[in-house]
Amino acid sequence: MALVLTVCLYALLVVSVYLLQSYIVFQPTTIPDKYTFSFDESFEEITLSSKDSTAINSLFFPTKEKSKGAILYLHGNADDLRRWGKYAVDFTERGYDVFIIDYRGYGKSEGTLDEKGMYQDVLTAFEWLNEKYSSDQIIIYGRSLGAAMASELASEVNAKMLVLETPFSNVNDLFKNRIALFYLPFDLKYRFANDRNLPNVKYPIHIIHGTDDGVVPLENALKLKPLLREKDSFTIVEEGAHKDLSSFEEYQEWLTKLLE
Repeated sequence: MALVLTVCLYALLVVSVYLLQSYIVFQPTTIPDKYTFSFDESFEEITLSSKDSTAINSLFFPTKEKSKGAILYLHGNADDLRRWGKYAVDFTERGYDVFIIDYRGYGKSEGTLDEKGMYQDVLTAFEWLNEKYSSDQIIIYGRSLGAAMASELASEVNAKMLVLETPFSNVNDLFKNRIALFYLPFDLKYRFANDRNLPNVKYPIHIIHGTDDGVVPLENALKLKPLLREKDSFTIVEEGAHKDLSSFEEYQEWLTKLLE
């Protein structure tokens, strides 16, 4: 009886994961079209049209300093620009303009959650920036799930550098690490593969991660370290978690040096 119950519970888990994988990978929030953003920094709200004509909502934050270039900031799997826009100040105060988008299905952006479509969205954002800045003035910055979109983009376009905050090796590997006690007889339908993309990036790559990350364990991110070259770097913040790296002095010092 106990064996039958165990088998039934395992089967239920497998079916649930298969059916709910989109909800596991993506945790967006949406915003009414008429919503007005409010930030301490000056900004402009811009609507882009992705390759398949999907409307993509975005925010542009100009620096008050003499601009050194632009940061394309690709955010994590949860929430929307109301949260992520608050991180622009870390870059504008260091002399960089910042461009942040909500992927399709997030915030005010149209469309449905789709990996291939999201890659189109970030490429559209890069091309918009590239009309205003030369490639060697653009830094691609990806955080968590956004790191995978950043590395995918960086493997296809020229830029000044690629910066990844709390990245994972690939989403399948991460998910199977997290449920190591259970065997899944299938891969997730999503790839989001930093480990596949990094060898194809031809400019400097800089990674930062925390020792206490409960969402993307450090040991998973460290699988990317062997893919780095001499000019690249992997910085570890002691006691840093998934959402709080910017609160550490070590992170701020690292970012200042990176953006000199």
